[in-house]
Parts: sequence; structure tokens; C-alpha cells
Amino acid sequence: MALNRRRGWTLRCAAIPFGKLFNRTAASSSGTGCTSKLFVGLSYDTNETALKDAFSQHGAVISVKVVCHPTTGKSKGFGFVTFSSQDEAAAAAHKMNGEVLDGRNIRVHHSNTG
Repeated sequence: MALNRRRGWTLRCAAIPFGKLFNRTAASSSGTGCTSKLFVGLSYDTNETALKDAFSQHGAVISVKVVCHPTTGKSKGFGFVTFSSQDEAAAAAHKMNGEVLDGRNIRVHHSNTG
């Protein structure tokens, strides 16, 4: 803690690397394809069924989630696709990145959420 003359005592935080803060290893936070979960930027009109159908062509999809606004229920324009293996996820990311789905080019990245 440090004394701030205007506002009294304030708590100063040490700079902690994000990966260390959540006990993540360097391999899992590097984003180099060590996870089977993909982050997908997509059209606001894409639903989970369409997303699963598109990615199922490239491997065994375990789960699909399109992130929606809690009040309106409308898509926020991104989602996640989880594959049964890292190899399938990497192949799908390579093949699907830039493809058109529901009128928009999608962007696919390996997710760092584990």
C-alpha cells in the first residue's frame, strides 16, 4: 500500500503476466494450435446449427457455441467450435479461414481459453 496525499491509502498492484495470473503454462497460452477449441469470427446471422454443419466437414465437432447478447439474444458475431483432437482443429482452421458462411468471410483462430 502507498499513501496518496489526496485520497488516503491506495493499493498498488504488481505487474503480473496474464499467463501467470491464471496458472496457465506457456504452451497453453501461446496460441500455436495446442488446443482443440477454435475462435470463429462470423456473420451476425449465423446460428449454432449452421456453424456446426460447416465445421463438421473437417472433423468430429464436440461442441459449438455462438456468443449472443444476454438481453436481445442476437449474435455478437463470434463463437467457438471444439474438436475432438488438435489435429482436426488445426486442419479445420486452415481450411475454413476466409471461407464464406451466411454472406460473410469468417476468421478462424485457435482459442486461448483452453
